[in-house]
Amino acid sequence: MKEDFLHYVWRFKCFNVNQLFTITGESIQLLQTGDYLQTEGPDFFNAQLIIGSQKWAGTVEIHLKSSDWYVHHHETDSNYDNVILHVVWEYDLPVYRTNNSEIPVLELQHRVDPALIQNYHHLLLRKEWLPCEQHLSSIPQFVLYNWLERLYFERLAQKAIPVLQLLKAYKNDWESVLFVLLAKNFGLNTNGDAFFQVAQSIRFSQFCKEAVEVHQIEALLMGQAGILPESPLDTYTQDLCARYDFLKLKYSMQAPNIRMQYFKLRPDNFPTIRLAQLAMVYHKRQQLFQAVWNCKVLTDFEKLFHVGVSSYWETHYTFDKPSRKKSKQLSKSFIYLLIINTLVPLKFAYAQHLGKFDADAQLVVLQKIPPESNTVIDKFAHLGIQAQHAQHSQALLELKKSYCDLKKCLNCAIGTTLLKTNR
Repeated sequence: MKEDFLHYVWRFKCFNVNQLFTITGESIQLLQTGDYLQTEGPDFFNAQLIIGSQKWAGTVEIHLKSSDWYVHHHETDSNYDNVILHVVWEYDLPVYRTNNSEIPVLELQHRVDPALIQNYHHLLLRKEWLPCEQHLSSIPQFVLYNWLERLYFERLAQKAIPVLQLLKAYKNDWESVLFVLLAKNFGLNTNGDAFFQVAQSIRFSQFCKEAVEVHQIEALLMGQAGILPESPLDTYTQDLCARYDFLKLKYSMQAPNIRMQYFKLRPDNFPTIRLAQLAMVYHKRQQLFQAVWNCKVLTDFEKLFHVGVSSYWETHYTFDKPSRKKSKQLSKSFIYLLIINTLVPLKFAYAQHLGKFDADAQLVVLQKIPPESNTVIDKFAHLGIQAQHAQHSQALLELKKSYCDLKKCLNCAIGTTLLKTNR
């Protein structure tokens, strides 16, 4: 038995609310259980009760044993002076306020349905990939998909946090924030952190000045990435090296200490190609952040990022080694990754910043993108939860990471539904 189970029992009134009495025999009328904020201090705020003939408004504290009040040192914490009811599983000793009045206690151990307790233990003690995986098929579809929608927004909110932190670091310059986040996404998992450091090492205002000529920003990005060869062979590579030497001196730049990875990457994902594509995006698209903000539907994003590479990289994957000609335009699947991981979270953060949050607008694009394919999504599909689009796959990733792996079943709509089910 854990306190979070008692929080759940109190929050959803999973006990007989009629004929409630304190340990001392006073009647209790439960008007409002209170707000479960999960912050420091008492467990529930703004509760309303009638104890005996007196109406009370204040906080409720919950423990497994009443003696836990002293174990947690609440007697020395003024945050607990307004507790109007102490809800416990087992009463073992009285608790007093600072004015020596005894805090009313409600004991729950004989008021909760044993089947609910059994279901709780069944969920929490299971060792499968998901605690509830054997019963997922019994979850009503409206419960599941309403929960997935909420999980998606929880994931967006989490992704917005580093965006807003960057915004503060860049003094409210949204274009700079987009640049570093977009660079990170272009690097994918293998080189994402390195691309992020490259972008951070370049002042975006300087980058914009040079973006008129694509070779200038190719030189800037690849030079700061440390991938320009020391002894270039062909004319183009020699030109890039000369450009970078000039730009480095012009802007007093210092390259970050990083190493790009090529191992196990498909050639189209080589850092040379991804940096060349990033350079082309900024060469062709001025005021990119405003253009992203103006994108309303999926085709808007696809048109905005319909770019390839400069002519040299159409016939090369690495410096000085020609290959068969290929346009190397950003694929739809790559654009979808940009939308999922960077562009929609950025728009969400910006909408929050402006106080113009529109839930439907955040959903419309993701619902047109196919679901991601990875081991987590595939496993959910095997268990009977099939992601219909990218919003669902993002929500399922959030479900696994933030609820299932942490066994937060009591905070999950699926878990709480199963707790109420007689099995």
